[in-house]
Amino acid sequence: MKKILIFTATYNEAENIKDFLLSVTNLYDTFDILIVDDNSPDKTWLIIEEFKLQSSKKITLIKRKEKEGLNTAHKLGFNFAIKNNYDYLITMDADLGHNPLEIPNFIKKLSDHPFVIGSRYMKGGKNEMIFFRKLLSYFGNKLIKFILNIRIDEFTSSYRGFNLKLLKNFDLNDVSLNGYSFFLGTINLLNKTNNKIIQIPIIFKDRIKGKSKIPKLEIFRTLKNLFLIKFNFIINY
Repeated sequence: MKKILIFTATYNEAENIKDFLLSVTNLYDTFDILIVDDNSPDKTWLIIEEFKLQSSKKITLIKRKEKEGLNTAHKLGFNFAIKNNYDYLITMDADLGHNPLEIPNFIKKLSDHPFVIGSRYMKGGKNEMIFFRKLLSYFGNKLIKFILNIRIDEFTSSYRGFNLKLLKNFDLNDVSLNGYSFFLGTINLLNKTNNKIIQIPIIFKDRIKGKSKIPKLEIFRTLKNLFLIKFNFIINY
């Protein structure tokens, strides 16, 4: 049996985290869960600690002293998975935008592929964001595909799976980009290190509770980083 770790990063997800934990733990008995929380002011971490006391599942909480960002949280999750000898690492959002029922689709593909990304834009996928955000995301991903010439339809989704035993010459710690550009940088590094990228369709739901953590100017920072990558001004992707 494969050793599987489900990872999510949290910051002010008190309204969603219990439902997230229930959805994963009720569906899957054999998965472990790792949560990195950036000392959420709404005490997301406290809800996780209380849930752990009532659950028989293996849930690890790493509570950091301050807000350190998505990129370092995902690197921490990646390093934790390697250190603890997991076979597969599944990363997803804690705001219920990613459906845990789709996890087996990732696991099936990871049996013989190093990396799988959940795509809203390939055939069978769906994006249920509000119209303006959906439009920005759709055309943003189209532009990334055109500029980087990587033949997938999704670059920025955090619903991903890593087969840690099949990855070649890849270390997530080498991705130097911050914020949501980190997810773009990860795809670029996988491509540069000749790790085959497989995509599967997902249905992405917009959050119902809580506030989005995506800064209003994030799209412009991502575009800037995209061109820096293209023209090799960012060496470490």
